[in-house]
Amino acid sequence: MTGVPPGVRILPYSRVVGQDELKLALELNHVLPRIGGVLMAGPRGTAKSTLVRAFALMAHGELPVTLPINATDDRVLGGWDLDALIRGEARPQPGLLEDAADKGMLYIDEVNLLDDHLVDIILDVVSTGVLSVQREGFAAARHLSFGLVGTMNPEEGGLRPQLLDRFGMMVTAGQLDASDRYRLIRTVLDFEEELARPDSEWLAAARRDDAALRDRLAAARRRVADVAVPDDVLWLCGEAADRTEAVGQRGEIVATLAARALAALEGADRVGPGHVLRVLPMALRHRRPETTHGGTFDWGPEDQARVKDLFEA
Repeated sequence: MTGVPPGVRILPYSRVVGQDELKLALELNHVLPRIGGVLMAGPRGTAKSTLVRAFALMAHGELPVTLPINATDDRVLGGWDLDALIRGEARPQPGLLEDAADKGMLYIDEVNLLDDHLVDIILDVVSTGVLSVQREGFAAARHLSFGLVGTMNPEEGGLRPQLLDRFGMMVTAGQLDASDRYRLIRTVLDFEEELARPDSEWLAAARRDDAALRDRLAAARRRVADVAVPDDVLWLCGEAADRTEAVGQRGEIVATLAARALAALEGADRVGPGHVLRVLPMALRHRRPETTHGGTFDWGPEDQARVKDLFEA
């Protein structure tokens, strides 16, 4: 594991128990960053941060660039190096967004507590792929591409509907059942014990599994542009968005992109209805009227019933 500071212990991604929807969202966004980022919502202690960091290590070989809650505009966007200015030198200093482009991922923990205008700027860069800075005698533009992941605990406050919509996909961290709780405890204990063994086969097997998934994700990224998207799939995405009363048009576009990424990940040559059905909750849950007005993020039986007949052969 490269990029891990000494003393930091991160459970391998392939050994994280449960939270399959969160994992899928991270993987799809990695395959096709145009999806526009992943917002993870859930109560404390549901492994959101652990999962994000484990994924970054698996996919990029290092921890993600993490945006602190008290970050300033200069720290995020870049500007002048203050120490150099004191010496009379005008030297640009890259911001965290450029660091994220170099390392592959930007992680915002407790994104709902970050200043709204910074969230809006970051989401705009993810959407357009361009960072344009013009301030205090500093002007620069750079094409950037990175995976964006934000986590939040709804109990501590929400995001404005406009910002919710700017996140491509949203997933909710669920509580584990008794069986998964047992597996989680067993995995954590095994991990801590194996760290003390210099030639741990358990850790070696986990690294092999992580490497295999990394290769699979890289292959999907290479081929996603060649995956065909038939007109009937476009109609399904549009109709599903209409039936769930998704606000705006970003939902059906994200659903199409996510379905294409899923097809690429599964090795399919074309997107099918099954791919669309699987990604709909991630693309539409945060764009329903009840959600934008402070309702629950859950995608329940009523939501599924609205679109069920569209996918029945």
